[in-house]
Amino acid sequence: MDWAMPLRLLLLFMLGLAANSAQAEPKSADALWRLLASPQEKGLVLMMRHALAPGTGDPAGFQLGDCATQRNLSDEGRSQARAWGAELRRRGVRVSEVRSSQWCRCLDTAALLDAGPVRPWTALNSFFTKPNDGSERSAAVTKFLEADAGQPGEVRVFVTHQVNVELYTGVIPRAGEAVVLRWLGAGKRPEVFGALYISGEGR
Repeated sequence: MDWAMPLRLLLLFMLGLAANSAQAEPKSADALWRLLASPQEKGLVLMMRHALAPGTGDPAGFQLGDCATQRNLSDEGRSQARAWGAELRRRGVRVSEVRSSQWCRCLDTAALLDAGPVRPWTALNSFFTKPNDGSERSAAVTKFLEADAGQPGEVRVFVTHQVNVELYTGVIPRAGEAVVLRWLGAGKRPEVFGALYISGEGR
């Protein structure tokens, strides 16, 4: 597949990142975990790029409902996703909802977190080969959060792709990295606090 045109279009989208989110004062990893576990905080979202799935994009012949045609998690990626779930429990993070892109590597990551039922959500689907869909995907996430910011002490987990995380938060995540953000209400940009990473090596 020729990625040149999609990548050029994607670059145009990324030029507008600063308008999509508000960068808060950077926090240390421990501070981010304390924020996620706080019983007072409301509107927190952990927007995660799927765990390690070596490669870029998807093979020719990709089909959304057929994992055999997609780029999938490696053994390390599966270990990484399980390690994420274990750390969420160890840190006392109360996950209220897990939503995922319909791509198999995202659904598998979400399931391996073992943090609750996984809800496939088209708003988190990749737009890597269709950059024009990016604004629509981000708008759908915003509309959802505007309708329901969640309860104090609860954290929503969204498992998605690099391009989605980058467009919505301005952060370019590694595989298995998650951005901590807080929804501030209708008409306001999400507040981005920083990112957390957990390795799957040696697990």
